[in-house]
Amino acid sequence: MSDPDLTRRRVLAGAAVGGLSLPLLAACGGGGSSSTPAAGGATPSTNTGGGTPAAPSATALVPASQVPVGGGVILTDQNIVVTQPTKGTFEGFGATCTHQGCQLASVAAGTINCPCHGSQFSIQDGSNVTGPLGSPPGSIAALSKVSVKVQGGNVVEG
Repeated sequence: MSDPDLTRRRVLAGAAVGGLSLPLLAACGGGGSSSTPAAGGATPSTNTGGGTPAAPSATALVPASQVPVGGGVILTDQNIVVTQPTKGTFEGFGATCTHQGCQLASVAAGTINCPCHGSQFSIQDGSNVTGPLGSPPGSIAALSKVSVKVQGGNVVEG
């Protein structure tokens, strides 16, 4: 017998929440796999100044040189999209479409693209520029922002 409260919408919403929580759990856990061969573990830096020890280095998401200007890369293992809208400016976003929780599939022509219903998001700010099935801009929520920076030639969270 099926539960009348267990609708397709609730199942998809639960899957989306689960998909969004995985990067948070991964951030709290130990090492793991990465979708880029250059990513690796961080090593603590040493204190060479005689004062307070330096903060440990962050784990690399992707080499900055692998993020094309005017485009981006989707890091499926981390569920993050890293873009470079203009030379030297890097942005990070969640890689899950805000419409129905599909994994975003490509970055091209200034947009981050969802394969499920055609939604597109800006590489500059993650805003919705084309909604599902061609609906107007802003018809669904913007992508969640992920703070990124360049450190030692790599894009890292932070």
